[in-house]
Amino acid sequence: MNNNEDKGIIYLIPTPLGVNSPLEILPFYIRKIIEENDYFIVENEKEARRFIKRIDPNKNQESLHLFPLNKFTSQIEIEEYLEPCKKGISMGLFSDAGCPGIADPGAAIIRLAHINGITVKPMVGPSSIVLAMMGSGMNGQNFAFNGYLPIDKSKRKKTIKQFESKALKSGQSQIFIETPYRNNQLFEDLVKTLQPETKLCVACDMTFDTEYIKTRSVLQWKKTKLSLDKRPAIYIIDCETSAV
Repeated sequence: MNNNEDKGIIYLIPTPLGVNSPLEILPFYIRKIIEENDYFIVENEKEARRFIKRIDPNKNQESLHLFPLNKFTSQIEIEEYLEPCKKGISMGLFSDAGCPGIADPGAAIIRLAHINGITVKPMVGPSSIVLAMMGSGMNGQNFAFNGYLPIDKSKRKKTIKQFESKALKSGQSQIFIETPYRNNQLFEDLVKTLQPETKLCVACDMTFDTEYIKTRSVLQWKKTKLSLDKRPAIYIIDCETSAV
């Protein structure tokens, strides 16, 4: 077993989902972590600097060491990012919105931290997936997050049917997301593809002033006019007959 006593800690720092003041949403102790550390693994450097400045306006931006983690980051770069932790320097990990490692590339760093005997410290913060599940009234004892559906229309409809069948057979709520600009197309496919009695929760703009979360049968959704264009959204399907 690796000895982690002489190694830094990797703090998993949540960020707001919207434009809210960070400390209206996040625990105040996150400010202390930002104040005391200068090494951060981030999704987007510009957004990261903006977030840090909002948390700690007096933070010296020139002292920051930021390591980008996104789809363009190579595996070689990822392998090197935890070098400061190995030398006893603590680091923070955060994405543009939400909780690191949840529907987020930060999981790759967290895996490496465990492999290298580095202490991982997750911190409390908003996750749109968890918030949507909490507010859906669906099966919170048994649920699965499935990420994105296929872009191809025929494959997407087939996958929707598969999730519906799984929800019906197992009672497991099925959660998925979509790129905001394709939300209206996905909602239309869901309403056309799912059975009328299947329950569908749509949750968007979580923690925003425009937050919207509703659980209805597909039959009820067919009578509803809803625009989700460019709004971050979560979808949950459930086949329990006792739902809303």
